[in-house]
Amino acid sequence: MAFSLDSILRENIKKAKPYSSARDEYKGTEGTFLDANENPYGSAIEKKVNRYPDPLQRDVKDALSKLKHVAPENIFLGNGSDEPIDLLIRATCQPAKDSILILPPTYGMYEVSAGINDVEIISVPLTRSFDLDPAAILAAVKPSTKIIFICSPNNPTGNLMSTDKVKTILSSFNGIVVVDEAYIDFADFTGFVPLLDQYPNLVVLQTFSKAWGMAALRIGTAYASKEIVSVLNKIKPPYNINLLTQEAALEALQNDSLKDEMVHKILAQRDWLRAELSKLPVCLELYPSDANFILMRTPDGKKVYDFLVDHVVITRDRSKIILCEGCIRITVGTEEENKRLLEVLKKY
Repeated sequence: MAFSLDSILRENIKKAKPYSSARDEYKGTEGTFLDANENPYGSAIEKKVNRYPDPLQRDVKDALSKLKHVAPENIFLGNGSDEPIDLLIRATCQPAKDSILILPPTYGMYEVSAGINDVEIISVPLTRSFDLDPAAILAAVKPSTKIIFICSPNNPTGNLMSTDKVKTILSSFNGIVVVDEAYIDFADFTGFVPLLDQYPNLVVLQTFSKAWGMAALRIGTAYASKEIVSVLNKIKPPYNINLLTQEAALEALQNDSLKDEMVHKILAQRDWLRAELSKLPVCLELYPSDANFILMRTPDGKKVYDFLVDHVVITRDRSKIILCEGCIRITVGTEEENKRLLEVLKKY
């Protein structure tokens, strides 16, 4: 089934003219800047932040391009991954008319963004093994369905989706397929970015929040065709990534070995923590994890969660989510934090 971006874009988006900022009109970095109504004397802090940042984050994209082997034109940077999620829905879905498809249990912002934009949500649950059911997914697609969201490694279950099943959906659906890889750095898999040239309807989301340890700075990445990236650039706020975040991201990308070192430590702690959790009576089942967290089934997720909170150990109660009955989600912490978790769970 052929994918045509033009066929799923909203008409007003096709006709929209993006805001043209002063930094869009003058591409240089040097000059006497009297174009953007900035304060010429600097700012109230030592850091020079009186000038607007690069609206297209060119330096960061150049660095990412080298690391990911993707052209800068195929990269969009957003205020976290949540921004491209929202922009994709706004670009393609007519309010009160179109739909997206999600695969619960999954990341909650797909549903939240759709709800804010008055877009119908079609839910097709994962299988009992937390994998995709392509036949059921494709059968649930409507003519109004513009986007399918696939989280892999999945949140809250932690597992990768079957590569062949994702490819089946990409080949059979004529809308956009978003593969959200927020946790891909913790998985033994290169992810779907290398397949961008094969699938024009593929959008891959990644983030600096997890493995890179930059959650507070709010910077996420969407890898997609040049056509899709140009649409996102057209409708985003002009300065969606602030200067300090751009500089921090650039610094991190120039020291990616530190990220790899942190990932190695987290994976070692994940394996150790799984082994220790499996010895506890409160642990009924541990699910495979390709992420930096573990989903654990317990006799009563809410009671276990509350007990941990009473001891100031904070996990995530996922027991009310479909297929996750009795489960809590545990982020892998430092060795000290993980030992504290186990110490409390032994008292339960």
